[in-house]
Amino acid sequence: MYTCGVTVYDACHIGHARSLFIFDLIRRYLKFRGFKVSFARNITDIDDKIINRANELNINWKDLVAKYIASYYQDLASLGIEKADFEPRATENIPEMIKYIEGLIQKGYAYESGGDVYFNVRKFIGYGKLSGQSIDEMQKGVRIEPSGLKKDPLDFALWKRSKEKEPSWPSSFGPGRPGWHIECSVMSQKFLKTETLDIHAGGRDLIFPHHENEIAQAEALTDKQFAKYWIHHGLLTINTQKMSKSLGNFITIKDFIAKYHNPELLKFFFLSAHYAHPIDYNGAKIEEAKQALQRISIFMDKAKAVKLSLALTLFKRHPQEVIQLKNKFIASLDDDFNTPEALACVFDLVNLANKNIGKANFVSSARIILKEMLEILGITLKAVKIDSQISEDEIKSKIHSRADAKKSQDYALADKIRKELEEQGVILEDTKEGVTWRRRL
Repeated sequence: MYTCGVTVYDACHIGHARSLFIFDLIRRYLKFRGFKVSFARNITDIDDKIINRANELNINWKDLVAKYIASYYQDLASLGIEKADFEPRATENIPEMIKYIEGLIQKGYAYESGGDVYFNVRKFIGYGKLSGQSIDEMQKGVRIEPSGLKKDPLDFALWKRSKEKEPSWPSSFGPGRPGWHIECSVMSQKFLKTETLDIHAGGRDLIFPHHENEIAQAEALTDKQFAKYWIHHGLLTINTQKMSKSLGNFITIKDFIAKYHNPELLKFFFLSAHYAHPIDYNGAKIEEAKQALQRISIFMDKAKAVKLSLALTLFKRHPQEVIQLKNKFIASLDDDFNTPEALACVFDLVNLANKNIGKANFVSSARIILKEMLEILGITLKAVKIDSQISEDEIKSKIHSRADAKKSQDYALADKIRKELEEQGVILEDTKEGVTWRRRL
């Protein structure tokens, strides 16, 4: 499985987060279903955007790249997303790209012109099969940068001749750097050790021209199918508008976490829509995600106090209704990774367990299966710890003080302590077994 990764010229935004999270979920689920998954996700660390941003900031492009690769890995860690098995950088694979381009020239699919190398689109018969467009339709509907060096306006760059003060690498076509499209064809096949990928994934906005061009390059060179399955996630908008710095609605992953202190809310929000559909971000939907996670968290806290039955511990005997919901959950994800349906199973299980809260075996079983479901979905129910957060020892001390106040019949003090904890994001619940507490999500 290969997915197009980030271009490291700026901080990752929540649109990137959707891509990173959804494809990590798909990898995790395929592993759960018994597949051995080899996963590659590239890092584009040289292209026009990187060069332009470095020039704007008057810094070396390598320093810019280093800064945002570090930022990218911070974001992955904060979202609880594992690294891919391979995370190749474009600049570390340029010799292989040059060899690939030389092969395309030898086969007559590419040509040199003024130090650039272009792919001859009309030479490749299947061009347009992924996006379902004819070459003539593409020419009408797409704005293409004019170039006197191209034979055809649709031809795309495999190699770009270096301009003054731009980074460049030596090649048989002269000094320059690879085009954007070539890196994914080369690195996916190199690191996954195959000419035909099982799955290639990316955003819907990459279908044309990026993925179309990847197919053309790879299949022209190998004469083999490039990818068996293409998975494209829908795009994210902010209050129905495209995210843009000029509109002031650009939200980075770090912005979100600084505001909500809980990346699980963002992940839960993504799960609420099918990966292939567009999704619109707004504060109300994050509040809905918060309430939904709260419901799950409240049940899990109640269930923690329930002792596991011997039958469940030794023989893993789960009630039939719980097994049925687990099977329905799996069937939902088997059906093109349908996370909204899978979430419905999660809440059906929570509701069912709450109705049977007096049955220790049922509650324990529901907690075990619910934990499995949440792990598959990538939800941990943990918020990010913030510096001002009250410690666990302080919470227990206040609970002890509250108990003493109640014993002394000083109910005003007991209520005051409960209120103080609430203001610090800690919810107390008085149960038959004693006081339980949880942090507000």
